[in-house]
Amino acid sequence: MLRDVKPFQDAVLAWYRAHRRELPWRGEADPYRVLLSEVLLQQTRVEQAIPYYHRFLEAFPTLQALAEAPEEAVLKAWEGAGYYARARNLKRLAEATPHGLPRTYRELLALPGVGPYTAAAVASIAFGEPVAAVDGNVRRVLARLFAVQTPRPAWLQETANALLARAAPGEWNQALMELGATTCTPRAPACRACPAARWCRGRATPERYPAPKPRRARSVQAAALVLAGQRGYVLERRDGTSLGGLWGFPWPRARTPSSASSPATACARPGRSGRCGTPSRTRSSPSRCGTPPPPWPARTPRPAPSRGWTGRSWRYSSVSPSRRPSRAISA
Repeated sequence: MLRDVKPFQDAVLAWYRAHRRELPWRGEADPYRVLLSEVLLQQTRVEQAIPYYHRFLEAFPTLQALAEAPEEAVLKAWEGAGYYARARNLKRLAEATPHGLPRTYRELLALPGVGPYTAAAVASIAFGEPVAAVDGNVRRVLARLFAVQTPRPAWLQETANALLARAAPGEWNQALMELGATTCTPRAPACRACPAARWCRGRATPERYPAPKPRRARSVQAAALVLAGQRGYVLERRDGTSLGGLWGFPWPRARTPSSASSPATACARPGRSGRCGTPSRTRSSPSRCGTPPPPWPARTPRPAPSRGWTGRSWRYSSVSPSRRPSRAISA
């Protein structure tokens, strides 16, 4: 730990005030807007998040407007940003707090879809609560600053709290995140331009810190039933954490990665069915096209082939939730 954090804090804050990017949510005092920006930035790059930020606020300028809006409209405004669970959680959050967000970290943490980082960011930026926010950028900055290859979450939070500029917690959190996003980058960090360089123990070999997290590739196979008719294809709406809210071809309940609700069949235009998928930025578990489908659930007879449908494997993806077909067809 640094013996005297004041010079370090002053250097980082001075750098931030001189070099921070101009972003639409910077300096924003409305907690709802701060929350929206943080939720968008969880899985979306800054340059991609900006138009969605403006579009969402144009449609739902307040928490109450979001709470009163139908879910279909919320998902439509989110269309293209990916990870639609974020939009559904925002909707649930707004319904729980239509007249304003709670002001403390602990209360924010209890809201739907709000984790430790988002709660700390909103509490510090919107309400001035002295709590440190630790995201991937802050993790990288702290790991290099103290030359720690595998920083544990508890160590990261403890260290971030110790370095926190309590007189300006929101600005400090944004400064550390900005430092990691623009200067202390994963590859080719600009160490000569870094305001923390004189304190950085990992400066000589920054690429060593932090060490890459071990990740195992996971393959998922799913069989889908394609029911084709003159007016299109039969779709159903998914439930669950991975594909929840999306629309796709029916698949056997006992073999699905996440269980789906009872089929809500609808008609999708055949011309749009050649590539049914979430936006390309979404990284779902890979599967293979053309492989044999897994066995059907026990005690369920496999349908005999007919002219109206074809059993085959499809890529593990679904139609955007806002593109729900409007006309139903019978199977």
